[in-house]
Amino acid sequence: MSREGFVLLAAGGTGGHLFPAEALAAALGRRGVAVALATDERAAAYAHHFPASERFVIPSATPSRRSPFAAVQSFVTLARGVWRARRLMRERRPAVVVGFGGYPTVPPVLAATMAMVPSVIHEQNAVVGRANRFLMGRVTAIATGFAAVKGLSEAARAKTTHTGNPVRPSVIEAATAPFRPLAAGERLSLLVFGGSQGARVMSDVVPVAVEQLGEAARARLHIVQQARPEDLERVRGIYARLGVSCEIEPFFNDLPRRMAAAHLVVSRAGASTVAELSVIGRPSILVPLPGALDQDQAANAASLGAIGAASVIAQGEFTPARLAAEIEARLDAPETLTRAAEAAKSAGIVDAAERLAALVIRIGRLAQEQASQTETTP
Repeated sequence: MSREGFVLLAAGGTGGHLFPAEALAAALGRRGVAVALATDERAAAYAHHFPASERFVIPSATPSRRSPFAAVQSFVTLARGVWRARRLMRERRPAVVVGFGGYPTVPPVLAATMAMVPSVIHEQNAVVGRANRFLMGRVTAIATGFAAVKGLSEAARAKTTHTGNPVRPSVIEAATAPFRPLAAGERLSLLVFGGSQGARVMSDVVPVAVEQLGEAARARLHIVQQARPEDLERVRGIYARLGVSCEIEPFFNDLPRRMAAAHLVVSRAGASTVAELSVIGRPSILVPLPGALDQDQAANAASLGAIGAASVIAQGEFTPARLAAEIEARLDAPETLTRAAEAAKSAGIVDAAERLAALVIRIGRLAQEQASQTETTP
């Protein structure tokens, strides 16, 4: 790879960080810019289809606040990662390094700043995470997924661009399907998912809430729900006993399509989820993951709650009775679903990946002939 065409993306840890990196990689590829991926061992195991010409595994760890010994181990691992990343900078010299948050971002981006390689961090959430907070004073530029982001210093704000959160091509495709208003007598399509950390509460609350509905209301539901393998039979059993139309699986590999088919989504409020709900334009009930140090999901959810696109329920208040009341209200007044869908759609940034690609090309001073290639989403 030449310096003129080499963009190093640093992302790992979870799919939530890899998805926007993947979308950016595709946007850069459409412009003729080569991309490499720096990631950690955990993400490397499921990044085989990432659109990068090369992949580099860089040691990383999340510092522990509970165990001094574990904290020391984490810092040693991070130091190893920085050393390896600095060698990568010397040997390959990318045009720009782009980090997507989380501690797997720290070694490559920090090494880039040490080597005077231009650098960009993308903050997905409405609150700056710890890793990006550490890096924001060192990098060349900052991109944000939300227009208002808490935790940015004044100096950081001066170099910040709101690009939106890049979404996968499958989300862009799903976004072409308009919201289908709930017709009289039609079943309400309810999509329920929670991610690896959130599916249990959905399995505990949603089936019991449905059980508390009247028989006529239950007959008007079709439920598509993600449940952990250990919860599958329990959830399926409840819906079978109630005679509720449903599809319960541990994972849906076509979640954007299912989101587009839904009248209402019940989920956590990760940055990628909120971005996808906005781009596709679907009403939601959001239950932010509690206990997060930065309360990022609560801030993400509030962005949709403030415009009437979502009802935000704290987990302590997410009871079967509360959820049953929320579902009944929408069955009784389906026009509220249509209004919420329109509000969600108004917040979506479909071309976020293209906006971020343009910023990266400018910061990296990539070759003009590459920068002038495809400027619009195909």
